[in-house]
Amino acid sequence: MTATELQENVEKALEEIRPFLKSDGGDIRLVDIEEGKRVRVELQGACVACSVNQMTLRSGVEMTIKKYAPQIEEVIDIS
Repeated sequence: MTATELQENVEKALEEIRPFLKSDGGDIRLVDIEEGKRVRVELQGACVACSVNQMTLRSGVEMTIKKYAPQIEEVIDIS
């Protein structure tokens, strides 16, 4: 998978999860993909202060990204 294809797949994954985040007053933005293995995202809005944002990041965001791009090893929130 090329770098462009990887970025497109990660963006597709974020588009899938975004409606759930927006329904709770939040959002997410792709910041960077490092070495084709780590995705850096920024949780926004209500997601920043949410007490379960790390669970959302692991159980929702990371799992969805890995569905579209299995080579991703980790998703990091930079908020």
